[in-house]
Amino acid sequence: MSAEKKLRELQIILPKSIPPAANYIPAKRVGNLLYISGQAAFKDGKLVHTGKLGGEVTVEEGYYAARIAAINILSILKEYLGDLDKVKNVVKVNGYIASAPDFYMQPKVLNGASDLLADVFTGCGNHARTAIGQVVLPFNTPVEVEAIFEV
Repeated sequence: MSAEKKLRELQIILPKSIPPAANYIPAKRVGNLLYISGQAAFKDGKLVHTGKLGGEVTVEEGYYAARIAAINILSILKEYLGDLDKVKNVVKVNGYIASAPDFYMQPKVLNGASDLLADVFTGCGNHARTAIGQVVLPFNTPVEVEAIFEV
């Protein structure tokens, strides 16, 4: 199934991508790889949650935040490529999870992004990944996700 059709089936409408907050670009192509800069869980111009996992943010809220970050990645991907069906493979996902000192479930949080990408890119959405606990993230977001795609 095409990624574009799958988005419609999942009733996901991609928002306009968020402009960079600093001196970087949202996407950089090198050969057949497209690197998408880290995205936070902004929806309608606001973070869906703030704080740390294991503190102010639950695993379920973190999962949702990672899913929203992945939707923001898809927005950049769509704007850059014009068509999500140009993606041949989801190569790698890195997730940064703002974590309280005793929080150890970063992989469960990042599943929010991984599950969405696997659903949208049926057959080529499984990917290598890293889930990293962080002391703090920009804007007090609980989650930031970056990804590499083969195009």
